[in-house]
Amino acid sequence: MLYYALVFLVIALIAGVLGFSGLAGASAGIAQILFFLFLAFLVISIIVGLIRRV
Repeated sequence: MLYYALVFLVIALIAGVLGFSGLAGASAGIAQILFFLFLAFLVISIIVGLIRRV
């Protein structure tokens, strides 16, 4: 999932450089959503791992 966030971030950066503002905004939004979703899954897996050890 982090891979997709990075892909959309790269697409947003390239589109921003080329001047496609609508595409850049959409790609950046998708990358941001995927990043925070990945971050939430990371925190949940860390918490579950700590609970299982105890």
